[in-house]
Amino acid sequence: MKTEIVAMLLAGGQGSRLKSLTYNIAKPAIPFGGKYRIIDFPLSNCMNSEIRTVGVLTQYQPHVLHNYIGLGTPWDLDRRNGGVTMLTPYAAMGGIKWYDGTANAIYQNINYLMEHDPEYVIILSGDHIYKMDYGMMLQFHKEQQADATISVIEVPWEETNRFGIMNTNENMQITEFVEKPKDAKSNLASMGVYIFQWQKLKDYLIMDNENEDSSHDFGHDIIPLMLGKGEKLVAYPYKGYWKDVGTVDSLWEANMDLLDPESGLNLHDPAWRIFSSNPQLPPQVITETGFIQESFINEGCVIEGEVMKSVVFQDVHIKEGAAVRESVVMSSVVIGNGVKLSRVIVPPSFNVPDNFELENSGSEIVLLTDEIIEKWKGSGEHAFDGNR
Repeated sequence: MKTEIVAMLLAGGQGSRLKSLTYNIAKPAIPFGGKYRIIDFPLSNCMNSEIRTVGVLTQYQPHVLHNYIGLGTPWDLDRRNGGVTMLTPYAAMGGIKWYDGTANAIYQNINYLMEHDPEYVIILSGDHIYKMDYGMMLQFHKEQQADATISVIEVPWEETNRFGIMNTNENMQITEFVEKPKDAKSNLASMGVYIFQWQKLKDYLIMDNENEDSSHDFGHDIIPLMLGKGEKLVAYPYKGYWKDVGTVDSLWEANMDLLDPESGLNLHDPAWRIFSSNPQLPPQVITETGFIQESFINEGCVIEGEVMKSVVFQDVHIKEGAAVRESVVMSSVVIGNGVKLSRVIVPPSFNVPDNFELENSGSEIVLLTDEIIEKWKGSGEHAFDGNR
């Protein structure tokens, strides 16, 4: 049976700006929102959009991601026809084929796409937080009779130099694409979501692969090449919540957005569930000394101290006298007696020693590390400024 649309989910990114959080796992596998990982969002979007054939392209530290996705059961993608397929670099007659750019990653899996022979291919990034109906974008693509459609979102003008920016005419047809412009003409940023006519995309992937001067990237190479050859590219305006969680600050901000009813990031919408794979743990316990306000508290937690405006993952123990404010505490963390934390991210399986204090008042969020704890022990100070 011919497949109308196949999703290719790019999940091989390292995400070095997330520092120690990505030392051992790929960026899409980073925990988010108390019980999820970042990749749950595009996978759930596929499931909710009734896209049942999904190729997940991994490369950097893939073990955790492969183990987490498994057969795709939590996202209803464990299917005989289609379903989820993990696509890794492989050895061939010409040697090992590491992915060299986003377009090259898709090119190297051209046989997977030819096997399904879809009419359309949707390219997704595995490291963005958003809830999007790809079916509506596909309908827009068909109505526009486009060769390629790029989803765009308006970003603050002062941030346009961080994104690929689209310049369009009044019909949303893309006239120019500029990667990270210094002086942007518009504030329509690419979300990294593309729909292509498959036969057209195949031609351009082959053309790009033969170009030794190409960086084999959609933003830098494929899109400008298609525009240069007069193909019809249109911009699909997206109005919902979207965040690129590429830095410690943006990861913290997206977690805090979950606690803000006005942010647009709602995980309690029964019409658009975000699915995940989680361990089986007992209910959380809040003791007589525990106090919680404006926070997510997940399964298996024991709360003896104070938690305010924070996201607390599974199996966390916050001991008596501790106070956690505006922070993200990932799974299996122990917060010791008398600890004070403010505006920090605590990575998984971290032990914060008794009486440690880091009440961060700086503009940047602190990612707690063993080095910070050792500095504090060596400083002899009661409180510690993690920004030093």
